[in-house]
Amino acid sequence: MPDIRYVCLSDMHLGEEDSLLTNIRPDTLKPDFLQPSPVLKLLVKCLKTLISENEESEKPVFILNGDILEFALAFANEAAMAFERFIELLIDDGTPLFKHIIYVPGNHDHHIWEIARETQYVHYIREIGPGKSLKAPKHTTDLFFEDFDSMIASYFLSNLIMRHENFKDTKIMTAYPNFGISTREGDKYVLFHHGHFIESIYQAISNFRSTLLQVDPPGEIEEIEAENFAWIDFLWSTLGRSGKAGETVESIYERMRNMDHFRKLLSRFAENMARKYDLPGWGDWMEARILEHVLQSVAEFILKRERAIRDLPLSSDAERGLWTYVEGPLARQFKSEQSGLPPENVAFVFGHTHKPFQQDLHFKGYRGWVDVYNTGGWVVDSVQREPVHGASVVLADENLNLTSLRMYNEADNPDDYRVEVMRATHAGETQNSFHERIKSLVSRHADVFEKFSRTVAREVYVRAQLLRSRLIS
Repeated sequence: MPDIRYVCLSDMHLGEEDSLLTNIRPDTLKPDFLQPSPVLKLLVKCLKTLISENEESEKPVFILNGDILEFALAFANEAAMAFERFIELLIDDGTPLFKHIIYVPGNHDHHIWEIARETQYVHYIREIGPGKSLKAPKHTTDLFFEDFDSMIASYFLSNLIMRHENFKDTKIMTAYPNFGISTREGDKYVLFHHGHFIESIYQAISNFRSTLLQVDPPGEIEEIEAENFAWIDFLWSTLGRSGKAGETVESIYERMRNMDHFRKLLSRFAENMARKYDLPGWGDWMEARILEHVLQSVAEFILKRERAIRDLPLSSDAERGLWTYVEGPLARQFKSEQSGLPPENVAFVFGHTHKPFQQDLHFKGYRGWVDVYNTGGWVVDSVQREPVHGASVVLADENLNLTSLRMYNEADNPDDYRVEVMRATHAGETQNSFHERIKSLVSRHADVFEKFSRTVAREVYVRAQLLRSRLIS
């Protein structure tokens, strides 16, 4: 029987109060970072239930594919405590549930990578004699590693969890922004990336430079990260932790997801600007209306696209970005390290969009169909239910056969919440015995997964109501 060898999830956003995996006290309706959330507890129980069915004793590898900690909209101590609750749950009979934990940072936890790479560079400097030439620090890691110990340890996360007796010898290793695994025979690969580089906004500095100087944008992943890391780290991984200003940023971000509330915010901002910066010959009321019209026109341009694709897994910008990234920087990194084209069997796993899906695509430069899996996210982004929003866990066996455990999609009717096992496939593809095994296990343990679904349905409703109350306050 095929056992679970890899488990991948993303976009937990631990520490953010809108995340289903951050605990909210029912009496105060405020975050409680010293206890795990009901959804988090049941998510781990679902994973333990499936892993307990493995026939061999080898433990799986856990791949955390970005935005696990929320550094943009929560303080570092809050995110760390919420992550610690998660780690504490990953204990089975006194030992960690996973053999290794690999962390691939995203945009909201990009600073995890910055800490890791700077720590590595300090260790490198200490080994070089004084007065000798120093290499420039790299902005990325290799796509593939010979073994787990050759990876870069996350200084922050490793020291956080090693305080616990069960994890005293456990290091959380990092790869950024891409990470790859292969079968022993090298005939099958799975490539992981959080997904932020499929959106043009995360390459904004490169795009600006390209337009300004009329030069081609960078095509290598090292160049892309080197040009854009400061922008990503500032806006999505540090600004939200900037004291009271960070709390204001969170409030603005929440209102941006609702156009009516965002218009009210822009109106107040325009009025305040008109009073503060008085222009000769204009009344404050007229100045405010003109500024408000300009700001709302810009906001409509920025937000209209996402409103229009509410029922689709990817916007047109993100869809173009997916193809560009997989066919460009990702393929080039693969070829440079493996000295050739990817084999026929390749899968690509990403998150970031909070809209899980699975689909086979035929990318240029790849010999066969590429199984594409999106792991979605665990954040309630809007007051209204968004049926395309939800979360998946991607599982793989030792032969890198994949299947997606769709944990939930938002729905108006609580009875519509259910865990489903889904697979990216195309016409003529052979049966996936691992996929069928996971389907049978979910059916066999229906009581565990049904309890999870009932809890998610309740918690999605609660988070939406809390969001509504903050928007109208």
